[in-house]
This record gives sequence, C-alpha cells and structure tokens, in this order.
Amino acid sequence: MNLSLLSVQGKLSPITLLKLMTFAMPFSFGVWMALFNNFAIDQVALNGSHIGVLQSWREVPGFLAFGAVFLLLFIAEQRLAIWSLIMLGAGTAITGWLPSFNGLLVTTMLMSVGFHYYETMKQSLALQWFSKAEAPVQLGRLMSIGAASSLLAYAWVWAALEVFNVPVAWVYTFGGGVTVVIAVLALIMFPQYTSKVTQTKKLIFRKRYSLYYALVFMGGGRRQIFVVFAALMMVERFGFGADEVALMFLANGLLSMWLAPKIGGLVARWGEKRALTVEYTGLILVFLAYSIVEWAPLAVALYMLDHVLFAMAIAQKTYFQKIADPADMASTAGVSFTINHIAAVVLPALMGLLWLVSPSWVFILGAVMALMSLLLARWVPTDPVNGREWLNPFSSKAG
Repeated sequence: MNLSLLSVQGKLSPITLLKLMTFAMPFSFGVWMALFNNFAIDQVALNGSHIGVLQSWREVPGFLAFGAVFLLLFIAEQRLAIWSLIMLGAGTAITGWLPSFNGLLVTTMLMSVGFHYYETMKQSLALQWFSKAEAPVQLGRLMSIGAASSLLAYAWVWAALEVFNVPVAWVYTFGGGVTVVIAVLALIMFPQYTSKVTQTKKLIFRKRYSLYYALVFMGGGRRQIFVVFAALMMVERFGFGADEVALMFLANGLLSMWLAPKIGGLVARWGEKRALTVEYTGLILVFLAYSIVEWAPLAVALYMLDHVLFAMAIAQKTYFQKIADPADMASTAGVSFTINHIAAVVLPALMGLLWLVSPSWVFILGAVMALMSLLLARWVPTDPVNGREWLNPFSSKAG
C-alpha cells in the first residue's frame, strides 16, 4: 500500500483519514470540556475537591495507555484508533443523562478510555506516516484542523444554550453523536493501510529515550494544572457561566486554528531545542501571572497564550521521531502516554485540596514545573538523531 502523503484528489489516503479523525475527536471532547465545570458545579453540586478527584480519575486510562500496545496483537492501530473514537463519542453523549458524582465517574471513564487510546494510536500513526522533514508542519496542520473542530464544538455549546435553550443533556448527546457518526464513516469508507515498518508489539524502555521520557513526564503534570485549574478559575473566581466559557474556548480555537500551522513551521525552522525553550520560558511567566491575576480579561488572555504555547509541544514529538527506531513508534506512544499521566493521575486530586486553601499556590507550582522542563530542554541537541539523543549540560559532547 502506497503511504505517500501526496493525496490524489477524490481518492482516500492515510492523510485523509488522519484529518478526518483529527476533526472527529475534538468535537465531542470540546463539548465535554466546555460544559464540564459548570455542569459539575451547577447541576451536580460538586466543589473543587470533587472536580480534582474526577479529573484524576479521567487520567487513569492515560496512565494505562501502555495497554494499547497489547491490543495491537488483536487489532490494527488504525482500527483501534477508530473504535476508540466511537467510545469517546458514546461516553460524551450520555454524560448529561447521569447528573451525579457516581454517574460522572462512569461517563468520564468511558470517555477517557476512548480519548487516550485514540491519542496514543494517532501519535503513532502520524509519526509513521509523516516524514521527518514534513512532520512539524503536518502536525501543525492537524492541530489547526483540531482547533477548527473545537471551534465548532464551542459554537454549538454557546448557540445551544443561549439561542436555542437546548437542555444540557441534549447538548452532550449531539456533541458525542457527531464523533460517533464520523468514526463509523471512517470505519466503513477507508481501507486498512499497512505501515512500512512493522511495529513492536511489546513494551519497550530504552535508555537513549530517557530525556524524551523526562520531558513527557513533566509535561503531563504541568498540563493538568492548566487544563483543570485555569478553566476552573474562570468559573469560581470570575463567575463565568457555561456560555462565557464556551465563548472563551471559541476565541481560543480561532487563534489556534490560525497559529498552529505557523508554529509547526517555526519548529521546523528553529529546531526542537529552541522551540521547547521558548515554550517553557513563556509558561513560567504565564503560570506566575495566573497566581496573581485579578482582572477577568487578563485571565482570558493568559488562558489563550497558554494554549498557544502548548502548540509548541509539537517539538517533543518531532524530537522523538528523529532519535527513535521506526519500529518503536507504537510501543513508545503507549509508554509515553503512561509516563505523561503518572503525575496527571495524582496531581489534580492533590491540587484540588490545595485549591481549597490557596488557588495561587497551584499556579506557582505550575511555574516550578515549567522551570524544571526548561532545564531539561537545554539538554536537547540542536540536531538530534539516533546516537545523539541528548547533551551533557556540563560538556559539549553528546551523551
């Protein structure tokens, strides 16, 4: 099967499938994210501690993402990605019909298993199907498609609540249903594509990937502080309603849709080391600003800047692609998602308790984690390849 990404108009191709799946996932996940805090607080009467527990629970499937590698013994990566999308959509669709803490535990787990297994397979497929030269730009384009999908999801949430007065349960159902329908179409329409290199179907830990593992680990904890508590701050501290949160996400999606391909181009021109340095330096400043912000418009601006900086995490993926054995993509995708979620499983619950004492300290800890990531980024070579994976910070020789 020819895996050329030069798609012939009117014909199906791996890149077309990636684009379709990339559009499908953020629609249901965007609806889930836009509604979650308000739904949990206003209709389920939960507090920050409950939400922290739920967010930690949501990350458990990410911690267990290595299990996807064993599923590849029975199902191809492409099929597993599509079936995971169906699970994500189904979990989102029924969320609003179970308005209790126990109900959210069930629907959140279903949604999250689909989300994390899909993301694991998508990363593996993208790094296999994109060449090293084009990967940063192509990954940026996929991020732009995802942002456009999120944009439509947030627009749907706002219009459904403010214009059409649709009950929240039906807003969730439509959001999840869109993803299920697209995934079923992908399952029916696309043939099974084969990879150029057969993927290892067992867990692999390699010493030479150590710096990548460390970057992924720090990113998992730091990202959770943003995902969980930056949005929660808008609801609790500034009193944003579900419609205002959706509008904020809408503006964020517009910015990301425009900037993501450009950021991919910057990563290609700058290299991974410089891109990661800029990302982590910016995140330190953003988290410190979060800890003292008292003006809602500034908080929204920080939220959007945070999301833009996160797009530079493309550099983590392309750094790994450059140093990795091509047969390790699927296995390491599962392992890296597990490493990413070690801190993510624990931090939201612990930070939820700290949030009740001092929200500012949650963001200060985020700044500390960003600083640690910055120090790790300085170990990345300017031209990473297999055999030159990291630099000794005390020497100019490769480690």
